[in-house]
Amino acid sequence: MSAEPRPRAWFQSLTNASERYELDEVVYTDREGGLLQVVHDMDELRKSGGAEWKRLFEARAHRTEWPYGSGVWGKKEWVLPGIEPDHVVSMYEGHTNLFWAERYGREVGLEDLWLKLCGNTHTGSFKDLGMTVLVSMVNEMRKKGKGVRAVACASTGDTSAALAAYAAAADIPAIVFLPRGKISTAQLIQPIANGAIVFALDTDFDGCMEIVRQVAEKDGIYLANSMNSLRIEGQKTVGIEIVQQFDWEAPDWIVIPGGNLGNVSALAKGLDMMLELGLIQRKPRIVCAQAEQANPLYLAYQRDFRVFEPIAARATLASAIQIGNPVSYAKAVDAIQRYDGIVEQASEQELAEACARADRTGLFNCPHTGVALAAMRKLVAKGTIDKSERVVVISTAHGLKFTDFKVGYHEMQLEGIASERPNPAIELPADYGQVRDRMLSEIDLRFGSGG
Repeated sequence: MSAEPRPRAWFQSLTNASERYELDEVVYTDREGGLLQVVHDMDELRKSGGAEWKRLFEARAHRTEWPYGSGVWGKKEWVLPGIEPDHVVSMYEGHTNLFWAERYGREVGLEDLWLKLCGNTHTGSFKDLGMTVLVSMVNEMRKKGKGVRAVACASTGDTSAALAAYAAAADIPAIVFLPRGKISTAQLIQPIANGAIVFALDTDFDGCMEIVRQVAEKDGIYLANSMNSLRIEGQKTVGIEIVQQFDWEAPDWIVIPGGNLGNVSALAKGLDMMLELGLIQRKPRIVCAQAEQANPLYLAYQRDFRVFEPIAARATLASAIQIGNPVSYAKAVDAIQRYDGIVEQASEQELAEACARADRTGLFNCPHTGVALAAMRKLVAKGTIDKSERVVVISTAHGLKFTDFKVGYHEMQLEGIASERPNPAIELPADYGQVRDRMLSEIDLRFGSGG
């Protein structure tokens, strides 16, 4: 790096630039109760040009030098510049693949459709990107005698899995609060297996969030939800990775599902830094997709964001975004407005069918990705997204975390869903003749007599 920049970062109020805190302080909001953001010393970062940053990030990618081989920590100067490398808690998260959805794109009318498979990471969701940063900071605080007793989160599944795994790797006590009976078995077992203290509460995510806020405020437990801006610093690298994978060219559209909405603001923040430091020259447009059953951002968007009203989120197959009072609403609105964004919604039927259709082309999507795919299909059908534009849909979690959803769809047992493309297993006696006859008839039925 030519100018040997010595970047630093700090917490800062969104509304009062003079209100600042060090990143190892236990603070989540400003004096008025608003969310904080992590602010970087951009003057220092600008001492290296965009081409130099590109070369550095490329040189580190997929290598084993600690901790830079991680998709997050390969961009350490942009994420958490001051942390000691030995205090980083990483599982070489990130660097997830872009899947060229060529066949699915043809079906929906797009020539250049890609899915960013964030579920292909350690705990199976994009939450790893943020949790490595937060837990690393907690690890450094504990190493320096800051007295953090434990770290806790409210979760609809994926956040708790990421927190439990990273905390276990660092030998830090983790506590998670989950809405009882409202997450998949695969999501529930992850924090249990990793040794977290798991509470299943008779409430929804918003109720769990209220409990964890009280625990953080009254009992000295460190808060790991996305209202803690450290999480955003890791999650913003997904946008940087997408651009890097396209040889530093931004796509036309990025579609992302939204619940608590930290991921929307994180995506914009990564893009902001690339624009400001000269790695890209144009902005993609952002689409935030919400489930119709949990759509407070969509309802506000319909009124040009003039009014925001929290709602009681109804049960949705996209359980991780079943949130009626998103913590990062204001940050998400800012991101959408600055990136000429759109908010779209998907019904339960639409998200289930979007998953099924995409799965038939080789994908294996979580229901939240189904929300994003359904929203994208609507915008293509309206002509808002042109068939020739490059579109990236962010797939937030691995489908294997939602096998109950998949099985229910194909066995036609999802309540309120009329499965249009079920593919249940064919049960027959172990008789060659019966198997052969059924096999050939199924081939003809599904693929035609030409095979």
